[in-house]
Amino acid sequence: MRSLMFAVVVLTLAAPVAAAPVLPEFATPARQAYMKDLSNGMVLFDKGADTPMPPASMGKMMTVYVAFDMISRGEAKLDQTITVRPETWKKWHSQGSTMFLSVNEQVSVANLLHGIITLSGNDACVTLGEGLAGSEDAYVALMNRAAAKMGLKGSHFANTNGWPDPNEVVTPRDLATIAERTIRDFPGLYKKFYSDTSFTWGKTLGKGDDITQANRNPLLGRVAGADGLKTGHTDEAGYGFTGSAEQDGRRLVMVIAGLTSFNERIAQSVDFMQWGFRAWTAVPLAKAGVVVGRAPVWMGAASDVGLAGATDLKVTVPRGFSEGRKVTLVYDGPIKAPIVKGQRIAELVVTTPGLPIAHLPLVATEAVDKAGAFGRLGSAFRVLVLGK
Repeated sequence: MRSLMFAVVVLTLAAPVAAAPVLPEFATPARQAYMKDLSNGMVLFDKGADTPMPPASMGKMMTVYVAFDMISRGEAKLDQTITVRPETWKKWHSQGSTMFLSVNEQVSVANLLHGIITLSGNDACVTLGEGLAGSEDAYVALMNRAAAKMGLKGSHFANTNGWPDPNEVVTPRDLATIAERTIRDFPGLYKKFYSDTSFTWGKTLGKGDDITQANRNPLLGRVAGADGLKTGHTDEAGYGFTGSAEQDGRRLVMVIAGLTSFNERIAQSVDFMQWGFRAWTAVPLAKAGVVVGRAPVWMGAASDVGLAGATDLKVTVPRGFSEGRKVTLVYDGPIKAPIVKGQRIAELVVTTPGLPIAHLPLVATEAVDKAGAFGRLGSAFRVLVLGK
């Protein structure tokens, strides 16, 4: 958040700081691994999170994110159809994972998304990109634009399906960010598409039987609350997975990469996610909507505004550790009116020795309109003269 007139205001609410806890350990043969608790932004595990790597099919999460964004803005519709180009079919009908599309087949955007997310279809990715942006290159440009807007530092996309390319690179932290933004920005579409266990599309040669393929997500059916996201595999990248699950109000996102086999990916993904829920627990700080502080307002009809969590405020700690911590209210202030109820305007920063810092977003508990002429004079006097 940028300051409007003054430096960041810091108000310590409580500071019973105790000895650092013993951090839970997780041993993994994966080259890279990363886990984040989305309920408070705490990073629970980091092994090479910022080391560049090939995304393999995990890069398809950005292909899906762009499509979800276009749908949400009305630039694409789930029921609109796209024609499978003969050239696309020829190149991708037998290259890696496939949805088994047919030449000149009319396929809806919704079914292509199922083909990408559940089946990891390379043909579906290219067909979707060509249909929504005119060409795969144009769609990849949208993917890189979205990556820049997300603030991804170590990722660049060269195609829609994660096919090996020296210019295609990601980091585990960036993959986790794509997953987090997908979950937060498009909750309805995420729920609709990402947790299917199988999908049926295409016909077998000869008998013409329906082709049903299972979702390769190793968490589905193995970890409670699992509902996404995407596996990946190439010879260079090894076996990888970006996954998410929610239990008791805690949502975790994990990335694991560089494993040596399909079965090792299953075992390591399940163990990693279960470790995140079992070795760590959430300590409540305040219920959703409970005012934890107030911030001064600049040029507003009210002199200040209440601050609360839009959801329950929790901090993640090693299970069994419940010592004190420092909780600090941070905002750029005074906050300029008008303010919309529910607008994010501050955060609680929770610091515990030896643990990652937690950043808990706070929203305005009421709307504050702009003040009239006399009100603006009063607001300026309070801030500039009285320092309130």
